[in-house]
Amino acid sequence: MTVQGIILSDLDGDRTWRLADYVKRGGYEALRKIIAEQISADQIIGEVKKSALRGRGGAGFPTGLKWSFMPRAFPGAKYLACNSDEGEPGTFKDRDILRYNPHSVIEGMIIAGYAMGCERGYNYIHGEIFEVYERFEEALQEARNAGLLGQGILGSDFSFELYAHHGYGAYICGEETALLESIEGKKGQPRFKPPFPASFGLYGKPTTINNTETFASIPFIIREGGDAFLALGKPNNGGTKLFSVSGHVNKPGNYEIPLGTPFSTLLEMAGGMRGGRQLKAVIPGGSSAPVLPGSVMMDCTMDYDSISKAGSMLGSGAVIVMDETTCMVKALERLSYFYFEESCGQCTPCREGTGWLYRVVHRIESGLGRPDDLDLLNSVTANIMGRTICALGDAASMPVQSFVKHFGDEFAFHIEHKKCLVPKNVQHEGSKIYVA
Repeated sequence: MTVQGIILSDLDGDRTWRLADYVKRGGYEALRKIIAEQISADQIIGEVKKSALRGRGGAGFPTGLKWSFMPRAFPGAKYLACNSDEGEPGTFKDRDILRYNPHSVIEGMIIAGYAMGCERGYNYIHGEIFEVYERFEEALQEARNAGLLGQGILGSDFSFELYAHHGYGAYICGEETALLESIEGKKGQPRFKPPFPASFGLYGKPTTINNTETFASIPFIIREGGDAFLALGKPNNGGTKLFSVSGHVNKPGNYEIPLGTPFSTLLEMAGGMRGGRQLKAVIPGGSSAPVLPGSVMMDCTMDYDSISKAGSMLGSGAVIVMDETTCMVKALERLSYFYFEESCGQCTPCREGTGWLYRVVHRIESGLGRPDDLDLLNSVTANIMGRTICALGDAASMPVQSFVKHFGDEFAFHIEHKKCLVPKNVQHEGSKIYVA
């Protein structure tokens, strides 16, 4: 694991997840500083705003602004939730944070609870990484035993309790309101918005939800200051970011780099292209982000604004790299199947539309494509996007639109010649880019 940064840096010990090791790295200094200096909630939120930390789960919403939405004067219970339901193809950063540095998330959530007047929080952990859930539970117990969680934290009048909640592997529970439904013991399906969680969230109470990496960034911001975090990145893109690099590279893994780092640098850190092959395409932000041709990606820097300007999204930071041996029709077929399988079925456009997308792409890949199939795909995506309760419909549609837009010649070749433009004898097992 090659990293540089503040979340997965200096993790050279054998038991980096233990409290003692975290304390050696400066752990809980930020919390102690808040308690000792009686730093106000407004000061904490101000530092987070100053840092330009944006949500690391995909949307990229400014974290400090989100925290300011919490009605701190609300007389009843208020809740905090961490979204560790990491289920999107290509994304595997949050599980490594919880695996190797869980106390950074715990400290970040305690500080967030202090800033927003919450006394209880939940970390919703994806159901297919049970060993990570167990490790986080161990870290929680360590924090409780040390007086860092529970009643009267560090001898103050501030109390905060944190629980781990184990999901069961449903991708849809990564949507924040479906996550809340699941914690409440209901079927994991998204809620209509408004009302938004900040006013009507968990158990009908005000709730703030952030991603694992977002919370893990908070201790550094409070310890070193918002300006120091901002200086690590670029304006409007503060700090470092974890990128999960997979696909046709020599050294796949998690890489923590300053936002604004050129993509070419990240590709070099990942060992370059496997077998010396040519870069063909990149999905820069997880499987739901639009694909970009390799030539376009090489001109990008890894930050929200640059990737957006190029026509895609930074998303969760899952960088899926594809070389010249990749059949783009086959790749899209697998991605479309994933979204078809993971649709919760609540919205008709998504429930029916994702099935249409998969079946049409599968038809093209199987040599049964029809001349009007590309128009049909664009028509179906247009009738899904913006017409569903949550963003899963958009997430299923954007890959289809971008694959057809940038690699339409391959789809047209499949339809006309009933075979792949990329000869089968040069395709290799790595073409199955959907495997994280």
